Amino acid sequence: MRFLTFSILFFSVFGFLQSSTQAETIKDHTSIILMEEDPYLPFAEVMPEPVGGMEIIYKKLEYPEIAKRMGKQGKVYLLVYVNESGVVDDVKVIKGIGGGCDEAAVKAIKELKFSPAKNGGVAVKVKLSLSIVFKLS
Repeated sequence: MRFLTFSILFFSVFGFLQSSTQAETIKDHTSIILMEEDPYLPFAEVMPEPVGGMEIIYKKLEYPEIAKRMGKQGKVYLLVYVNESGVVDDVKVIKGIGGGCDEAAVKAIKELKFSPAKNGGVAVKVKLSLSIVFKLS
């Protein structure tokens, strides 16, 4: 209901302002917002994979000493931004467990090289969701 009210109000105000120079400002601002799309796709026909397989992540991963002493275990959920060359541009922690595990997971992922994602045979930028499991033996 709020969206509908806002939409009606917006179009009413926009219609009123069309004849003034303020309307040009609103149109220009709207164009700018629409052009600022995320260049990273949420998925692709062929998704990126770590060169060397998923097990390479765990070879690069160092379980933080403080997390071991605290008995920290669990999954760290990450959003990984992989460019068209297969290089990790950015990593964001979606849900962490603390104790240094979040930082260790990000560090391990940033050191990886991925096979590039592809759409129609063309390499593309994608966002990849990963979970890293920390488990004490």
